[in-house]
Amino acid sequence: MPSPRRSPGPLLQETSEHWSLMNHYERFEHVVAFILSVIIALVIALALLQLLTRVVPLLLTGAIDPLDHEVFQGLFGMIMTLLIALEFKHSIIRVALRRESIVQVKTVVLIALLAQSRKFVVLDSKVTEAQTIAALALATLVLGIVYLLLRERDDRLTKDHRTRPEAGLGRE
Repeated sequence: MPSPRRSPGPLLQETSEHWSLMNHYERFEHVVAFILSVIIALVIALALLQLLTRVVPLLLTGAIDPLDHEVFQGLFGMIMTLLIALEFKHSIIRVALRRESIVQVKTVVLIALLAQSRKFVVLDSKVTEAQTIAALALATLVLGIVYLLLRERDDRLTKDHRTRPEAGLGRE
């Protein structure tokens, strides 16, 4: 009795199933998305390793106090940077798995909102000018409104597609 084949994973399995159906540009796009996801995964792993090797020993020895405002800002900023990178990688994986043909604007806006949130966390309000804080707040508000509008549009398109399947044909 032959041994069962191990599944190569969802990414490779999806690629092999659709590869013959793809045109040259789609294949190129898929390979680029795969390479980018590997590079970002390596950067995330290295950043996490750096965070662990620098912070954990300091926390265990009591050399830094996580309740100190500046230390908390630094630690939380590093953690949020990792979360932003993970969301970025997730958006590329969706392209590689052919769930979406290109990186979606809504995802880019979400990543920008995460980056803005990180900026507010690490911002030193004693040093930063009021105009800069106001500009960052306005940019965050605009990004939030754009994200809300994009989400409402997607919800409306999904609802239209459920009620009239032919309505989804013109979707990006």
